[in-house]
Amino acid sequence: MRTVLAAVLGPQGTGIGSNSWVVAGSRSTTGKPLLENDPHLTPSLPGIWYQVGLHCTRVGPDCAFDVSGFTFAGMPGVVIGHNADIAWGFTDLGAADSDLFVERVDGSTYEHEGNRLPLTLRQERIAVAGGRPVDLTVRSTLHGPLISDVLKTAHEVADRGRVPDVPPHGEQDGYAVAMQWTALDPAPTVDALFALDRARDWKDFRAAAAVFASPVQNMIYADTAGNIGYQTPGRIPVRKAGDSRRPVPGWTGAYDWTGYLPFDQLPTSFNPPEGYIVTANNAVVGPGYPHLIGADWGTGYRSRRIAELIEQAGRLDVAAMERITQDTWNGNAATLVPHLLRVQVGAEAGPARDLLRGWDFTQGADSAPAAYFNAVWRELLKEAFTDRLSRAGVKGYAYPDGGGHWFEVVRGLLDKPDSLWWTSTADPGVRGRDAMLRRAMEQAAADLKERLGDDPKKWRWGALHTLTLENPTLGTAGPAPLQWLLNADPIGVGGGTDTVLANGWDPKKGFEVVWVPSMRMVVDLADFERSRWINLTGASGHATADTYTDQTKLWARGDSLTWPYGTAAVDAAARDRLRLTP
Repeated sequence: MRTVLAAVLGPQGTGIGSNSWVVAGSRSTTGKPLLENDPHLTPSLPGIWYQVGLHCTRVGPDCAFDVSGFTFAGMPGVVIGHNADIAWGFTDLGAADSDLFVERVDGSTYEHEGNRLPLTLRQERIAVAGGRPVDLTVRSTLHGPLISDVLKTAHEVADRGRVPDVPPHGEQDGYAVAMQWTALDPAPTVDALFALDRARDWKDFRAAAAVFASPVQNMIYADTAGNIGYQTPGRIPVRKAGDSRRPVPGWTGAYDWTGYLPFDQLPTSFNPPEGYIVTANNAVVGPGYPHLIGADWGTGYRSRRIAELIEQAGRLDVAAMERITQDTWNGNAATLVPHLLRVQVGAEAGPARDLLRGWDFTQGADSAPAAYFNAVWRELLKEAFTDRLSRAGVKGYAYPDGGGHWFEVVRGLLDKPDSLWWTSTADPGVRGRDAMLRRAMEQAAADLKERLGDDPKKWRWGALHTLTLENPTLGTAGPAPLQWLLNADPIGVGGGTDTVLANGWDPKKGFEVVWVPSMRMVVDLADFERSRWINLTGASGHATADTYTDQTKLWARGDSLTWPYGTAAVDAAARDRLRLTP
């Protein structure tokens, strides 16, 4: 369903998901837990997160907030952070929490289980700045609003992804597409966040999670008493049939939702014997779990690497946790490079290929091997998959995004040297695995010589892999002086797609960064004043403020800032004060 929704709503990005992990006191230098979180999101300026502390002058029943962390502008609570007793973080679960239903519509009615039911109608008015408002009639079935009324791509998606008993259809032949999603049902999710801000222990934490409805997430937990935990919150549909992967017929009733999975049946863990918990969009349940939670897990490259680094580290402190966030090891390169080194290339590409000899598969901004390998990866995906899918008439949303799922696709094909996928559509004379790998290396070498110069040893991954923070309004379409004012200069960064340092890129478009760790934090439950945090941009949305992008260079270097929490620490760090007097 994630691929389906990408076609309807726009690209989602497999790397948009996040890292978090928590280690018990048995693995820390202090004997108390440490908790890390870095959500991966599309970069923007201003950034999505706002750093805030919410402290009552006297904490008690009438005013229970003593919390600090990250929130959204305009929201009066903390989304991710810690209070005096607990810390928590979020990552995306990849839940199967939505379905597209193809509906048989006739006038003001639709069919369901042999009956004609009236469409639910409501009027919405969309205010338009500087123009007339737009009045919109929203039509809904019991499965949700008919998104095909406003998103015509929904029809194409339903045609291509339908289950066998959904016939081909068009916009005028009596079919429409409804979207059922847990987030469309009213729920007190904001109340859950306020409950988290006030929580004092595992029981309170789970009680808050039980109120959280959507989006379905992974939640990690630590407390000053020394406990760590994990909880899946949110509404998970219980279906008569189906798994959210394909559009299904709505008129039969065979795929209807029958309710939500009870909270006490959602995945949870408390003080596991390993002494740590990692969530990085990996599967949170095994094949023995009796309910459908998700159908589109990450492939585990990041989660396995984080677990490996935790186990290698011995006793961790805040600095060790931060070093893990900066890990750029590329598991895909570890698989593919040995095959590349066995293939002979022309003299022009030889010096570039030699960069891969002895490479440790890390992708720092200054790495020449990383620049070349990622250029080879891009060429390989284009030659083997994108061009072929394009000629077959497949829409762009199905093209390789270069992430972990495609690591696995190529890994599986490496043992099939005569597969059709190893035939170039641009040059049909290129047939077979080794011929395709040779072409990718030679094309990549030629491309980087044009981009970065003739000496491969001077190539740098950061020269290709740049992050440009843009204001989404006048920063993208305004006059040049405003773009200069509102946007930040490009920054070369390390990392990549499905590395722990997840500065992801889209091979269809180039090497530029398209999703990032939108913030990072490490909470020390032994002493909150040793905790560290960093935002992608700054703490202001005003382009002329000195806090507009003051954290960006620190973020790019992998640095962080002290995180004042107690009254004395906050007062000592304060630069300006604003007092609001009723």
